[in-house]
Amino acid sequence: MSIPVLLSANYLPPVSYFHAIAQNPGTVLIDQYEHFPKQTYRSRTHIATANGILDLMIPIQHGRKEHVAMKEVKISYDHDWQRLHWSSIQTAYRSSAYFEYYEDEFAPFYERKFDYLFDFNLEQLQLILQLLKLPRELQRTEAYTKNYEGLDFRTSIHPKKPSVYTNPKAYYQVFEERTGFQPNVSIIDLLFNQGPQSKMFL
Repeated sequence: MSIPVLLSANYLPPVSYFHAIAQNPGTVLIDQYEHFPKQTYRSRTHIATANGILDLMIPIQHGRKEHVAMKEVKISYDHDWQRLHWSSIQTAYRSSAYFEYYEDEFAPFYERKFDYLFDFNLEQLQLILQLLKLPRELQRTEAYTKNYEGLDFRTSIHPKKPSVYTNPKAYYQVFEERTGFQPNVSIIDLLFNQGPQSKMFL
């Protein structure tokens, strides 16, 4: 029997996130009750650009409570971050082999306003799994579990920690000649550059 994989709901997650899913065929549990931690992939992603790695961060509404469950974190629209993110993604990937192939799938996320970060990230995750042809059952957690006894990647997939994705397979990137290969950036980098072959690199 396959062990469920426990993950956080991340924004356009890094390649290592999908490596964890691809290598473990069980149900994918998404933690909706963890306290929202700052400076993680929950609200930011890395893309490869002509000038190196660019961080894209989703602004959130800051309430009085310090500890807010992930499912209750609201997105802020005080400035037009959607236009900025989509413009940055277009600039970085419009010359990639498969950007036009997937463009219409991702554009609505930068046009429609989601109230909650968790819902935004989860809907993107469902789309990406579909595009990667990784059929997985997604389930939301029913309570917070600090010490999960199965496969727990909530804290190990982190911008400031070494990738759990060891010995990554290099693939062609648009700006590789200028910046060198950039490992473990957002999964959209792999999708836009490799298209239907992306699954082979996981």
